[in-house]
Amino acid sequence: MIDQPAGQRGARSVRPFSLPPSHAWLGILPFALFALAFMILPAGSLLLGSFQDPQGSFTLANIAHLTRPDILKCYLVSIEVSAVTALASGLFGLLLAYSVTLGGLPKGLRSGLLTFSGVASNFAGVPLAFAFIATMGRVGMVTVVLKTVFGINLYNHGFSLYSFWGLCLTYLYFQLPLMVLIITPSLDGMKKEWREASESLGASKTQYWLHIGLPILAPPLLSSMILLFGNAFGAYATAYALTGGLLNLVPILIGAQIQGDVLHDPNLGYALAFGMVIVMTICILAYTALQKHASRWLK
Repeated sequence: MIDQPAGQRGARSVRPFSLPPSHAWLGILPFALFALAFMILPAGSLLLGSFQDPQGSFTLANIAHLTRPDILKCYLVSIEVSAVTALASGLFGLLLAYSVTLGGLPKGLRSGLLTFSGVASNFAGVPLAFAFIATMGRVGMVTVVLKTVFGINLYNHGFSLYSFWGLCLTYLYFQLPLMVLIITPSLDGMKKEWREASESLGASKTQYWLHIGLPILAPPLLSSMILLFGNAFGAYATAYALTGGLLNLVPILIGAQIQGDVLHDPNLGYALAFGMVIVMTICILAYTALQKHASRWLK
């Protein structure tokens, strides 16, 4: 028998302490059920329907139809509308946010602008289309005032609210405020020490922005534009209510395929939606990568 050290004689065996089972996971159960019912199951149904014919048999014809010239044109128009509004909103939104954060304007303007941006960024769909028709339609308030007071007829000069550029102008109403909300935290993260250090080394204001400010803001700026692109790419109600389906956009074509009486092909609509999912996935991956790169500076 081996003798134990004196300090260990009579010591009681200690059992490892076990924590009671945690019920914290119950807190995410509602979200998990919501994601399952409204995200995972619909996405799975969409993916399955893209590779089925009306009889439920497997087919690649729906995916092959995505290369048709008319469908490719719909994707091209949707991408053009999204790119134009994302670029315009990104640039002007950056300037607007800069003016109330780093531009030295009164603080009251900042709170008012952010409040308005929060409301306007969620104002879309049929109410937004009606507001623009009442404002800049053929008999809208602005159109009539320009014609009667200044003798300028917008529609005689090639402008139409129900065209590509009219839709872009309408999208700017909610895209521009959204950009202000997204880019403002990045501007707030610009440290004063960077500007002071550059000035102490003899750099001008222009040199500071060219060599320090803009390179640091480039990732959040690009990621914000990508988010705006995805926001416009998936918009449906505003475009349909404004143009009445005259402008070929992918969401409108999907609605025509699923609910229409003439172009009724739900499986082709699923394939079109599957193509949109691919485009949105690329946007999300690019946004995540740029945000990860920007977070290293703006902490």
